[in-house]
Amino acid sequence: MPYIALVTLVVDDYDKALAFYTRVLGFELIEDTERDDGSRWVVVRPRAVVGGGRDRSDGSDGSGGPDGSGGPARSVGLLLARAKDDAERASIGVQTGGRVGFFLHTDDFTRDHARMRAAGVRFLEEPRHEPYGSVAVFEDLYGNRWDLLQPA
Repeated sequence: MPYIALVTLVVDDYDKALAFYTRVLGFELIEDTERDDGSRWVVVRPRAVVGGGRDRSDGSDGSGGPDGSGGPARSVGLLLARAKDDAERASIGVQTGGRVGFFLHTDDFTRDHARMRAAGVRFLEEPRHEPYGSVAVFEDLYGNRWDLLQPA
């Protein structure tokens, strides 16, 4: 069954973006390949952690495939793409028009919120508890808005 594998995030510098997503947010580096045109193919994704704190290197969360088939669930990756021109540079940080465009799920909101704050992540609001879960909006290093969300 088809699934979304990657979402492109336009960045100004590969190494700066990699440092933020891997060191600050704790994502894993999946691929960093030099290309013939001088660009790089850089993919990161959240580390999926399930019961017992195990990292799932296959990207699964142990809950079965997205189609209910029992196969591994897939974690969407971010393709970090360096802006090539003025139009792309102008989109950095506003790719979703100022709305929350990315949703980082967690199995322990309190733990991850505290870890991220300690790492210098800028939250735009205090945590709130909604019928759908615990949530707080934060910005990445470019100003893109994310929800840190523990679903109910």
